[in-house]
Amino acid sequence: MTDVITDAIEDSIEIDATAEQVWPLISEPGWWINDGSYREHLIEERDGLVIVTDAAHGAFPIATVAADEPRYVAFRWLTDSEDPHPDGPGTTTEFWVEDRPGGVTLKVRESGFATLPGEQADILRQIDGNTSGWRTELAVAKSTVEDRRRSA
Repeated sequence: MTDVITDAIEDSIEIDATAEQVWPLISEPGWWINDGSYREHLIEERDGLVIVTDAAHGAFPIATVAADEPRYVAFRWLTDSEDPHPDGPGTTTEFWVEDRPGGVTLKVRESGFATLPGEQADILRQIDGNTSGWRTELAVAKSTVEDRRRSA
């Protein structure tokens, strides 16, 4: 585990699909909340936020910050699930879809760790967990989109 709080995690994966085929997945708030394979979530809108409920992990308040279909979407993943506010503590998760020969590159950037409340050790554990988590979630995006494309 690192001992310095890095403000952002960045990663990417190549997907054999078009930006239009990737968009339905990455524009879904909380699609990345899973255990290594895509699953449907209960998604409810409340007071300008989306509450994403995962059967295994519970409810997560998420605010959509920006969207530019089919190339870019940004969400605020809020830490306060009791009384969430769009500008409350949390991280910002951004996705970019860039063309490449034979498909696209999906990039993710989660930032804002340096501003999270709590003990440094807890934040560092979150950064480490999310760093490996994004590798897993990008692989989920790749397999989900490519499987959908093949079955279409």
